[in-house]
Amino acid sequence: MTDVLDQEDGLRGEAGLDRTGRSRRKAKGSGHLRRGEIIDAAERIFVACGYEGATIRKIADAVGVSSTALYMHFADKTEILVEICENAFARLLAQNTEIAALDMEPVARVRRMLGAYMTFALEHPNAYQLVFGAPREALSPERAEALRDLGRRCYDLFAGAVRRVDEAGRLKTHHVDAAAQTLWAATHGLVTLLITQPDFEWAPEAELTPLMLDSIFHGLVSPA
Repeated sequence: MTDVLDQEDGLRGEAGLDRTGRSRRKAKGSGHLRRGEIIDAAERIFVACGYEGATIRKIADAVGVSSTALYMHFADKTEILVEICENAFARLLAQNTEIAALDMEPVARVRRMLGAYMTFALEHPNAYQLVFGAPREALSPERAEALRDLGRRCYDLFAGAVRRVDEAGRLKTHHVDAAAQTLWAATHGLVTLLITQPDFEWAPEAELTPLMLDSIFHGLVSPA
């Protein structure tokens, strides 16, 4: 029995876990705690427990540090939530800016943006859910407005790309915002279902996402 316990302790040591399965405390002076570790743990806990259920202690335990050590990086859990949302919006804004600048056919540009958007959501499901599901009432008016501004800038780049489709004479409606919002809502709906309903027997993503894009483009965009 002792040998078995010794082996289990060895495995826990390699994994960085104590007997309860939680992360072991990082030894004092063992190295600089990266903010990214806190962000990654907080993303998971916010999604699993909700904003109210997430606590600094839970996040600190998941990282393997004391609450005091975590407070050296973030003043409170709201500040962590804001940074998660800001980072996600910044990545979305950067990819939209890059695609908007490409010299390519307008419909192909919009499709590239939507594909990149879905890829981002599926590769960063926790951050994505928090961006669109975080309780804005938990934020100060200034922080909430800053996040709205980032979101608006992302949307404006996308709507601008849809406007180019209209200028090329291929949009079936001249209500550019309605078309842009329909395209965005369709992709958002699909990735949200894929993220939140993982037990459903979905078709392979490699087939599902292009088929969905084909369907909505068929309804909104005239053939070349």
